[in-house]
Amino acid sequence: AGMGAAQTGAAAGTACASMLAGAMHSWVDVAAECLLVTSYFMARRPADPAHPLGYGRDSYVWSLFASLGMLIVGAEVGVWRGITQLRSTETGDDYWIGYLVVAVSFVLEAQSFLQALRFMKERATEQNRGVFEHVWKTSDSQLRAVFVEDLVALVTLAIAALGMALHQLTGQVAYDAAGSILIGLLMGATGLVLINLNRRLLAGLPVTSEQRASILGLLKSLPGVTRVTFLFTEFIGPARILLAAHVGIAGEHTQAELATILRGLERDIMDNKYVGQVTLTLAAPPEEDLSGGTA
Repeated sequence: AGMGAAQTGAAAGTACASMLAGAMHSWVDVAAECLLVTSYFMARRPADPAHPLGYGRDSYVWSLFASLGMLIVGAEVGVWRGITQLRSTETGDDYWIGYLVVAVSFVLEAQSFLQALRFMKERATEQNRGVFEHVWKTSDSQLRAVFVEDLVALVTLAIAALGMALHQLTGQVAYDAAGSILIGLLMGATGLVLINLNRRLLAGLPVTSEQRASILGLLKSLPGVTRVTFLFTEFIGPARILLAAHVGIAGEHTQAELATILRGLERDIMDNKYVGQVTLTLAAPPEEDLSGGTA
């Protein structure tokens, strides 16, 4: 909030549209962080009879709201203010204040971004992915939103500084207006991408083919499991999946023994931190075993 207030003040002092667009991004960030904090606590409530799969998908709803804020507020203010600035003859004289605010804001945003990058690297390493691949594929919409918004904030500050400098050096307001429009378009595009990713998660997104093959291999390695003939997976929260499968069990067993074996296997699978719910049932004799690449 302090950063947004400082950038807003600097925008008023310099009459810089690109600085105002950057300030709007900071205010959107504040609102987004409040929504993401809300989503963090909402999503981690334990499962109950009304929500047997838990509340993990709440995080996608609140993250969607945060993305809408970036799209609507940021893009509208940035683009609209930039277009308006093209017809403006207003100039400011306190450019040093703008440069100072940009420098301090950049340092603070860089610290936040490096922290988000560290968390993203840790999660990416767990999934054997590159950082930016994980940003695109992760089911943790909260971490993705923080990472992307911090990265965009650094870019918008750089654009604001460049637009302000070119305006000051040349006296041409078009540079400042272009910076504001570019910031607005960047925020709008980022908001659209994040909205689409959250939409897919809310609609029910299965795991990737690589993750499916890994899960299939793990199921076949369980004690007593001879084959897997059906596998269904879906994300039900940040890094949490619903798993259902038909499995074959070695040996001859009574119905009670089979039920006991299946419940024991489910408990073993639930020890995995990425599994939120699991259901195993017996495979019918005619069903064929799945291969690692089968959809």
